[in-house]
Amino acid sequence: MGTNLGSRRPPAAPGLLRQLQGHRLTTAEIIYRLPDHPALLQTYVWQSLDVAPRFPKLREFLCFWEENLEGALHIVRVASRQLVRPAEFRFVDGVLRLN
Repeated sequence: MGTNLGSRRPPAAPGLLRQLQGHRLTTAEIIYRLPDHPALLQTYVWQSLDVAPRFPKLREFLCFWEENLEGALHIVRVASRQLVRPAEFRFVDGVLRLN
């Protein structure tokens, strides 16, 4: 009794599946005021796969922050990059000879 391994595919990584569905690597630099010293600012970096341009996971995190943490938000900077994208081709002028 042999098993047919050809019909069985290894499971894809969940992160890869999400990227193929349009999720992007999203990084947010969150600058907030220290609760005990409001004149001082502190930085927190948040990173996750999220969907641009609405960024629902980031919005959910920021709502959690405002409801549960004492440090008032000052500035949130967001960068987003699609990691999986179509192959890029570039034509090069030249000849490569192999012996």
